[in-house]
Formats: sequence, C-alpha cells, structure tokens
Amino acid sequence: MSDAQSTASPEPEKSSVPDSIYLVSYPKIVYLYPSWIASLVAGIYLLVQKNENIPETSNVALIFLGILALNLVVLSFDFPRTTSLTLFFFCVSVGVIAWAVFEFNPDFLPAVTNVLKALQPFCNSAFYFCFFTMMTLIYIGVLISVQFDYWEVRPNELLHHHGFLSDLERYSAPHLRIEKEITDVFEYFLLRGGRLILHPTQERRAIVLENVFFINTKETKITRMLGALQVQVRKD
Repeated sequence: MSDAQSTASPEPEKSSVPDSIYLVSYPKIVYLYPSWIASLVAGIYLLVQKNENIPETSNVALIFLGILALNLVVLSFDFPRTTSLTLFFFCVSVGVIAWAVFEFNPDFLPAVTNVLKALQPFCNSAFYFCFFTMMTLIYIGVLISVQFDYWEVRPNELLHHHGFLSDLERYSAPHLRIEKEITDVFEYFLLRGGRLILHPTQERRAIVLENVFFINTKETKITRMLGALQVQVRKD
C-alpha cells in the first residue's frame, strides 16, 4: 500500500452529501392553506346536504369563519416565543369559556345572548367553491412565480436564478455563513417554515429568505454539504 493511500482519510458516502440544494422564499399567503382546505370540505358537505338545513348551514359558516380568523391571526402577528403562544391560547380559552357561559346560561347577560343568537351567517356551497377556486388560482400563480426566483446552494458556489430569461448571479460558497430563525411557531407548525439568512464570502449585504419550507432539513443539508471534505487519491 502506498503512503498516499495509507494517510488519506476515507471519503464520505456520496449519498449523504447532496450535489445541490434549492431554496425558495414563498409569500405568506401559503399559510392560508387550512382555510383553503376548509372551504373545499364545507362546499362538498353543503352540496351533499343540498343547502336545505339553514341552522346547519349557519354552523358550517361559523366554523369556516373561525378557521379563517385563526389563519389571518397567524399571517398578521408573529408568535416567536412560548410566552406569546401561551397568551394566544389563553385568549382562545377565554373566548370559548365566554361562549359556553352565554350558551348554557342565556339569562346571564340577556342583551349579549340575544346578539349571539341573532348571529347566523349563511353561505351556500357556491360561496365555498368560489373561495376555493380563487385560492387555487393564487396558489398556481405562486408556484409559477417561484420557478423564476430561487436559490441553489452548491459545494463551491451559491447561485441565484431569477427572471424569465433565467438570469444568474454567482456567489462564493465555501465560507458561506448560515443563520436560521423561527420567527413564528404557528408558521413552523404549518409548513416547518422559517427565515434563512445567508452570508456569502466578500458580500457586505446578507441574503434573507423568508418562509423557507422545512427549514431545519434545509439547514442540515447545507451544513453537511459545506462541511464535507472529499479526499481524492491520485493513482500512478
């Protein structure tokens, strides 16, 4: 055995080190997918029921509005820490308790009880299907747009693909620094999303990618790629 072969460290398995990693920054509207799914379920349910039961239709509308309201809260506010998450669930619990009090004790505050009983929103299946179709078209537009603006991490370089003509920007990657931020626990729960900050070599401006899906997996793969040492042994 030659000296070169005896001193060389074993080469890592190629399967464990990806050739390239793609990073896509999505708009926040992608986190509305629970409402998108809820609208389809509600539309199908009312279509099967033929929109005949008015009280049941009102209950479906209230459930859909509740899901949509929670979705909008996720988009409007950040819940980065456990304390803010606790505060959110506390407010939800207070709302549920208040509803139960007025539901089972209508004489507690008759004026409020009358307002709640008068609250009977009505939406037929056509409304939910229109909402679902609108969101579907928006999501299709998002999927098309991200095909023209994404990042590719390679072992030696960072590439930015953008524009309809596939414009390309290159950055040095061997000394690339990465920062991961979980800015919202709800967004992380929905799509494992978070913020990824890239610091290329000899670049004063950091590259901030918002709403990167499965951010922990992406970070692990990038770290493994950039930290892998490949030793090549030249055979005479």
